[in-house]
Amino acid sequence: MKNNNIRFELSFKNIPQLENKLKFCKLNNIKNINVPCKGVIKKDLFNSAINFISKDFHEFNVTYHYSLYHQYSKNNTKSYQDFLDFIINSQNNRNYEILLVTGSNKKKDFNTIEVLNNLKKEKNLKVKLGIAYNPYLKKYYNVSSERERFERKISTGLINSIWFQYGTDIKVLQNELTYLKKIVKDEKLNLFGSLFIPSKQFVARFKFRPWKEVYISEKCLFDLDNFFDFTSDLVSFYKNNNITPVIESDFSSLEKLDSVYSFLKNER
Repeated sequence: MKNNNIRFELSFKNIPQLENKLKFCKLNNIKNINVPCKGVIKKDLFNSAINFISKDFHEFNVTYHYSLYHQYSKNNTKSYQDFLDFIINSQNNRNYEILLVTGSNKKKDFNTIEVLNNLKKEKNLKVKLGIAYNPYLKKYYNVSSERERFERKISTGLINSIWFQYGTDIKVLQNELTYLKKIVKDEKLNLFGSLFIPSKQFVARFKFRPWKEVYISEKCLFDLDNFFDFTSDLVSFYKNNNITPVIESDFSSLEKLDSVYSFLKNER
């Protein structure tokens, strides 16, 4: 798997930390990066990161996650205008793309579907956005609205990529991928899939505080060898289905980066 077929998500608490990680990426020939919008990375820090990368590290191919929840400001009208300005700025800065997410908590009448429908009415705005998709919601969390929401998002004609949430059930992922392909038909969409590299630390953290609507099986959580085997299977699944892996584990040391590449069987 070549370097240009992998994306790496950066986590940071301030701009100096971001700078160190970007320099590490540069040294190790990593060009495709994602900047999330969660935790402390929101509002001022999120905006500062965009300005910093655009000014000093414009050689990167960046996808910014835009959380409608975390970027919300004052009211729906102001928040929508902020997002519109963000999109217009992205059109002037061709080296970044946008993954639009509602966020962990929904604001009334201000979610991905509402915003996409409003964007569709904008004149002279040519935009293509990514959307998230969680294949595991119906089976493991009894949430049956994900497919219906997906169809409403796709129908706007503004979507060019789908980003799969992480989970450890490849059969469910295959079923949902088959369904998505049936809905989009011949439309060319880029597919991305979240990937974590198993470690004792990752398992301990997840057991202590499981992430909302992220399914990881007991089999993986209680046997690291099983988790390793699953991860190899998931990498193969991604490769066979033209899904670009998005590395969400920390990779900012040579040892950790080597661990990533060993799973991806990628020659550095």
